[in-house]
Amino acid sequence: MKAVVQRVGSATVRTPEGHCHKINKGMVILVGITHSDEKEDVDWLARKILGLRIFDDEAGVMNLNLEQAGGELMVVSQFTLHARTKKGNRPSYVDAAGAEKAIPLYEYFLQVMEGLSGQGVARGVFGAQMSVELINDGPVTLIIDTENKL
Repeated sequence: MKAVVQRVGSATVRTPEGHCHKINKGMVILVGITHSDEKEDVDWLARKILGLRIFDDEAGVMNLNLEQAGGELMVVSQFTLHARTKKGNRPSYVDAAGAEKAIPLYEYFLQVMEGLSGQGVARGVFGAQMSVELINDGPVTLIIDTENKL
């Protein structure tokens, strides 16, 4: 699994069909699932993200995690994180898991994030065309890949 984690001042995700979720200060997590991903990857990634100390303390030092900062969560599925761009100009998405594998792991990721954080998670709609608006605070953007967890 790959995740792009962004510290935000606020964020909104919308679909043309009317789905809309918003958060204030917190994290937007773009998550991509590949063929080899399993629940163990989800568990590790969720703990890693929620433990990240990327929010400023009273001294202005990034020393607080999401819970300590009182932040909110938004998760959006994004298969393009697994794009291959080595050859030509058209990315290949063969490394992205298909819906039969990705949807259950995406849903599981949402459940784990809610369980560990103790809060609801704003979310996009898997496989939908979405518009994501955010104010990146910092900017702080991290890329985490479960293939690099050891």
